[in-house]
Amino acid sequence: MWFDSHCHLDAEEFSKDLSLVLARAAEQGVTGILIPAVDVKSFDRVIAIVEQWSSLMPYLCFTLGIHPLYTPAATAEDVHTLLRYVEKYQTHPRFVGIGEIGLDYFVTDLDPVKQEWFFDQQLKLAKQFDLPVILHVRKSQDQILKRLRKMGLSGGIAHAFNGSMVQANQFIQLNFKLGFGGTLTYERSLQIRRLARDVPMDAYVLETDAPDIPPAWLKDTVDQKRRNEPLEIPGIAQTFATLRELSLLEVSSTNLHNLKVALPRLHQLFQD
Repeated sequence: MWFDSHCHLDAEEFSKDLSLVLARAAEQGVTGILIPAVDVKSFDRVIAIVEQWSSLMPYLCFTLGIHPLYTPAATAEDVHTLLRYVEKYQTHPRFVGIGEIGLDYFVTDLDPVKQEWFFDQQLKLAKQFDLPVILHVRKSQDQILKRLRKMGLSGGIAHAFNGSMVQANQFIQLNFKLGFGGTLTYERSLQIRRLARDVPMDAYVLETDAPDIPPAWLKDTVDQKRRNEPLEIPGIAQTFATLRELSLLEVSSTNLHNLKVALPRLHQLFQD
């Protein structure tokens, strides 16, 4: 079986054909997808998708959080809203953590102080409720590591990891798994492909980040790319397997094992 550890099924790009997207993924052996919310407006939509489609996708699950790219429009009240949702859904069998949260120093017009405040507040919630976190770490690995250590928080997934091997090892030491997706399918992604080859077997999880970060085979021209979907996980896994000289079965089973370690609430979902 295949599990996509990061897929934005609530995105507008999927609004017209979500049932077909899920059916196509299921045909490719995808039985689990994690949907991370990105702002308070998306919370109800994410939860509704999980509850509506879990019969087709048995290990569909979700996290709740405020993404750094959405902090310009966010207010302190949004943190209180997140708290209320976490309290309400903390016993929900498909609620598995806080995310997508983090820092983004690539987008230059984001207020660093504001996004850091939201990140800190959400780390406090994760600590309070003993929940793992799904991290957005673009150009911000060192600052995120500093905050994780200060908070005494360990565990979760560093989504779309693109840092150095030194930084990778520091996340691994804090019990984080590193997310690898479509970017590693591009031959010119030398750094990410090196990481995919060299990280320990117990340190990775696979993701699509659909509808974003399409794999190389979805690129039509220099300027146009087709929509990414969770059905692409087996293809991404094949690239990962080739880089590491592993079988697809090894990659699939290790991916699932690592996800259960990163997101302990998945154990109960699989038992049910």
